[in-house]
Amino acid sequence: MDVIESIKRHDAGRDPERLRLKYKAMRNGAHAFLRGTCHLYYEHLPDAAFRLKAPPAWACGDLHLENFGTFKGDNRLEYFDINDFDEAALAPASTDLLRLMTSALVYADEIKLRRKVTIEIVEGLVEAYASALQIGKSRWIERETAKGRIGALLKGLRLRKRATLLDQRTRLRGKSRSIRIDGRRALVADTKDRARVVDLMRRFAHTQDDPHFFDVVDVARRIAGLGSLGVLRDVILIEGRGSAAGNYLLDLKQALPAVLADRAPIRQPSWANEAARSAAIQRRMQAVSPAFLHAIASGSKSFLLRELQPTDDRLNFRTAWTGKALAATLRTLGELLAWAQLRSSGREGSCTIDALIDFGRRRDWSRQLLSLATDSASTTESDWRTYVTAFDDGAFLVS
Repeated sequence: MDVIESIKRHDAGRDPERLRLKYKAMRNGAHAFLRGTCHLYYEHLPDAAFRLKAPPAWACGDLHLENFGTFKGDNRLEYFDINDFDEAALAPASTDLLRLMTSALVYADEIKLRRKVTIEIVEGLVEAYASALQIGKSRWIERETAKGRIGALLKGLRLRKRATLLDQRTRLRGKSRSIRIDGRRALVADTKDRARVVDLMRRFAHTQDDPHFFDVVDVARRIAGLGSLGVLRDVILIEGRGSAAGNYLLDLKQALPAVLADRAPIRQPSWANEAARSAAIQRRMQAVSPAFLHAIASGSKSFLLRELQPTDDRLNFRTAWTGKALAATLRTLGELLAWAQLRSSGREGSCTIDALIDFGRRRDWSRQLLSLATDSASTTESDWRTYVTAFDDGAFLVS
């Protein structure tokens, strides 16, 4: 019952329409359940996970297989990187790696990879991470040389034009656009939601060099992600360059406290608000951050604003991967994590690059981390089975 009550308590007060979508998606498999219950993962994570001799580093906090993806940076070039920092905090350097390993183990069980192959793949992830730390130099995925599924994502992003995205997500009537309400990506925003967004964007626009660029044309409630489904989140169509062809789509998402910040045995910096925390850590860990990334405060709430990132730009794990493709991709994800930690080192409590190099060199933590990840994956799968029974019995009906 602690699983059921914990989920209900964590999701209390969320938008019922989107919360129903979250609970239905979590029923589909243990990996979807892991994505949707980051808080439960940290509740059940043993204290031993925080007692490894790992230096403090900036952490995404919710690093699983589907929290990597492509986006256009503020320099308008294409990047593949960690792309979700809702749970970002200062934590032992092993924290993100452990959650990513757990994610890989749960997914591998879901697609029925042989156990020996799975362990080899996860060990390859750890090896790539540690080796990248040892080099001590942060890099990023090169768009011209990326291969496999990551290369395909980057190629798709480069070929996609803003006009195409506008045509997919909006309707053009005469010379004006409106957001397409399809029940899959967007839901109708009521008068109260629209007024909230318009007011927030008006106050934000006055802080920018070209306020009229951010004039709101239309607003809808956005359906995206999984763990955050039900929190305040909107897709906003803005004026942009002053014509229907010059419009832009933005994502506005409420920022909530990070579960990891309370669990990690490290004192956290003081932030102006939760969105400021998320945006600051994102800028530190990414090579280049998404266009229009801003933290906006509104009373007791704060919001993260950025250019719309379609879910199609994330790695797709909703179909089975071969062991070879998964192994190659996980090695790259391990390198990306190491580079993010190196890039953000020495900031407000995070360790130095030398400390990370030493951590990667030691490797005395790798066996214990694999054991912890295996136990966490088993716990996740057990919790998911409990959830499935409760869901099928009607415990998660949302009115």
